[in-house]
Amino acid sequence: MLAQVVEHLIKNIVDFPDDVSVKSHENARGELIRVRVNPEDIGRVIGRNGRTANAIRTVVQAMADHKVRVDIMDVRK
Repeated sequence: MLAQVVEHLIKNIVDFPDDVSVKSHENARGELIRVRVNPEDIGRVIGRNGRTANAIRTVVQAMADHKVRVDIMDVRK
């Protein structure tokens, strides 16, 4: 469910919503949600000084009843 929330939030702020990929993995440290977006949208998702990314993480953590980490993957590297 949290991955769907992240996907919905991110698809509504990017210019290329069809390129958004969100995958969720469970590990010993909690849940890991990996987000990939079009390289042109990476700045929009991260935001100035990381404010947008931190806001997304805050919303997800508030909804979760366990430890959740949201990673925004830079596919340009």
